[in-house]
Amino acid sequence: MGRLEGKVAVVTGGASGIGEGAVRLFAAEGAKVIIADIQDARGEKLAEELGTVTAFAHCDVSQEADIAAAIDQAVRKWGRLDCMYNNAGFGGVSGPIDELDLAAYDATMAVLLRGVFCGIKHAARVMKPRGGGSIVSTASVAGVGAIFGPHTYSAAKAAVIHVSRTVAVELAEHNIRVNAICPGGIATPIFGKGMGLSAEQADATVEVMKGVLAQGQPIKRAGLPRDIAEAALWLASDASSFVTGQAIVVDGGITLAPGGMWANRQGTPEERRARMAAAFAGAAQQG
Repeated sequence: MGRLEGKVAVVTGGASGIGEGAVRLFAAEGAKVIIADIQDARGEKLAEELGTVTAFAHCDVSQEADIAAAIDQAVRKWGRLDCMYNNAGFGGVSGPIDELDLAAYDATMAVLLRGVFCGIKHAARVMKPRGGGSIVSTASVAGVGAIFGPHTYSAAKAAVIHVSRTVAVELAEHNIRVNAICPGGIATPIFGKGMGLSAEQADATVEVMKGVLAQGQPIKRAGLPRDIAEAALWLASDASSFVTGQAIVVDGGITLAPGGMWANRQGTPEERRARMAAAFAGAAQQG
């Protein structure tokens, strides 16, 4: 315990899924944490549960001013920023390339890539005068392989990996480390939300997704938010003080043997949604 004692972090997308897992673990390990999210009710409830070591900030990462304000809130409240975790994301636009909706493309990239750029920008603004810090961003195995996500999502995540490398070089002289985490199949509400379900309905799909994802990689269980949170914790802590510019894959081995995931990617988006809906329905009947 206490691996982040005395440190201050901002976690975007911190009200649910991987972000919530990171907030809980960071707080348990001694950090003060700003929960930055668009889900006001969930974020405020989480902050109330965890107590005075956390605070909520409404933050749409596609809006630079929101990100700047969340970081400034951390500095105003606790006097510093030690870790910026750019985690917020969603599945975004999908479908065949020749049918790509460019307005939806712009909206997807605004969250998945522009939001990361803004998070890095404003974290650097605060960390440089202090002479150090750790910036972590959630990328994806979709950024390192060709079959793990839609085109736009995959391109954005590949860009997150590369900008983590280029900025790591720039900020190294200021003792600011910049790294990315590439999750594999993690059981979170993102899958349900991608099917158009409400936040509450999407929460109910998590247990189903554990079963669906368990056969997708050599380690026969679904990834959990805690798995990614542990990687983020290590990168945020002094234990990784000589690590920068890296894309750390946390995927149960799926990038080594992606057959199960490939099977799940077969067919049109409508066919994949139908398979997922059937899985949800079957689990609901069993439950």
